[in-house]
Amino acid sequence: GRDSKINASIMFECPNGQVTIGDRTFIGASNLVCSEKIVIGNDVLIAWGCTIVDHNSHSISFSLRKNDVLEWKKGRKDWNSVAREEVIISDKTWIGFNSIILKGVTIGEGAVVGAGSVVTKDVSPWTVVGGNPAKTIAEIPIDER
Repeated sequence: GRDSKINASIMFECPNGQVTIGDRTFIGASNLVCSEKIVIGNDVLIAWGCTIVDHNSHSISFSLRKNDVLEWKKGRKDWNSVAREEVIISDKTWIGFNSIILKGVTIGEGAVVGAGSVVTKDVSPWTVVGGNPAKTIAEIPIDER
């Protein structure tokens, strides 16, 4: 996006992965790991040390992941048994230091994710969440939106 500053590493796990970053957005030295789609809106702040990932990396079933390393050594990865779902970081959000945003999460407009949080579920607009797993801590007052 226009007037954005990106210091992140962006890794595409699949050739059709898409990362979209809006205007006036800052991403510190963080990691975006994409197999499907990561959407980051306008006026977003993502601090240093964050990880945003739109997939599980491996199947939860050992029988389906037992050959992953051997396949990687051959330059292959079978994504058929790996859960994948887009991540959406809405406009005006702030993601604190060392937070982790996992697959399938939508962070609503103006939300704040406290430092070190692990976000496994959607975050409502204009709320503050924190912890592992992240839970709602506060609502942002209307006059501060």
